[in-house]
Amino acid sequence: MIKKTLLICQFLILTVMSLGSAPIFATGDPDFDPPLAPLGPIPEPPDNRITAEKAELGKLLYFDPKLSGDASLGCADCHDPKQGWGFNDPICRGYPGAVHWRNCHTVVNTAYLSKLFWTGSSKSMEKQAKSAGTGGISGNGERDVMEQRLRQTPYYVKKFKNVFGTERPILNDAWYAIATFERAMLSQKDTPLDRYISGDKTALSEDAIKGLELFEGKANCIECHNGPMLSDEKFYNLGVPRPFEWEEMGMNTITFRFELYAKGVHEDYYRDFKDDLGLYFDTKRPKDMGKFRTAPLRYLKYTAPYMHAGQLYTLEEVIDFYNEGGGSNEMTERKGNKTKILKPLGLNDDEKAALVAFLEEISGDEIKMAIPKVPQYAPVPDAATLTQSEAKQAGLDMYLKSKGGESNGAR
Repeated sequence: MIKKTLLICQFLILTVMSLGSAPIFATGDPDFDPPLAPLGPIPEPPDNRITAEKAELGKLLYFDPKLSGDASLGCADCHDPKQGWGFNDPICRGYPGAVHWRNCHTVVNTAYLSKLFWTGSSKSMEKQAKSAGTGGISGNGERDVMEQRLRQTPYYVKKFKNVFGTERPILNDAWYAIATFERAMLSQKDTPLDRYISGDKTALSEDAIKGLELFEGKANCIECHNGPMLSDEKFYNLGVPRPFEWEEMGMNTITFRFELYAKGVHEDYYRDFKDDLGLYFDTKRPKDMGKFRTAPLRYLKYTAPYMHAGQLYTLEEVIDFYNEGGGSNEMTERKGNKTKILKPLGLNDDEKAALVAFLEEISGDEIKMAIPKVPQYAPVPDAATLTQSEAKQAGLDMYLKSKGGESNGAR
């Protein structure tokens, strides 16, 4: 087994070197760190192929509040085009009468990730959409109610039939359409970083190039922020401090206590802990307390604040945090599981400014999009009073079929 693993590692190293980039091994950590790389083709699951028509339907559903508990907020309310396709408050907004408990990720380029949410609890964009729409503090939607709203919207009846071939909208297909929109419309390729890596040495400024050298060298960012998405998708406890909201704001405290209860933690942890247990909620392994997935860095310029609860407001603060060797929190003190990779970096002001320049430039241009007008409900007319042509226009020909014919003939 060990011999087989070594052969695989050697193969990966030779493969990367053959592509013109040497593998990077961070000081004090022997694992293989893929070099930065351009984004490849958009990943496309075999059961949800990308089509323009499906993406256009998904765009409407992304902005439509019908897919929530009280039909008051859609995906775009927490992942807003004007806020980096995320939410620019430290803690994301929640369902009316509640608040969320973590910072909202941007959806830009999430098609390239295999682990979604801060603890990787969703493994596909389709599942992520469903989780957000039905989660108690996010969409809080009832499945049958949301599905009936779609069926009570004639435009959706017609579009779902065209895209999915169903006689009436099925809620699961709505999640597939939203995921398709996010993949097809929000994947941002050909950024300055992509062009620079591909050979255009004028794509980045001199300051940004210096920042890249620090990123891969002295600052050691490459250890966790590597590969095409600048994320190894692994989990670490960096010692990020507790968000003040949990101590000073009642609604946030309620949400935090609810999550501790709902996710089934040990009673002692429920009573005593005041920090987010992170990956532990999914694995129930004490060594995973306070660990979160490495955040991707593409589009970073537009997605402040940063960290899992928005504890750091600017890129300058983020770099200062890492320059000091990370921080401390309840889990690092109680469990001693702070990542061993972190250490003071000794960056001076010019070096920190160069890193900021690099992170801002690789974000590329802002992705802007006008908010579409979503289709409205309409009462379902008595199909027996409609011609076949009128029924088709209203998306109600399925009712005629169920009665076995055309009620009034074709006029």
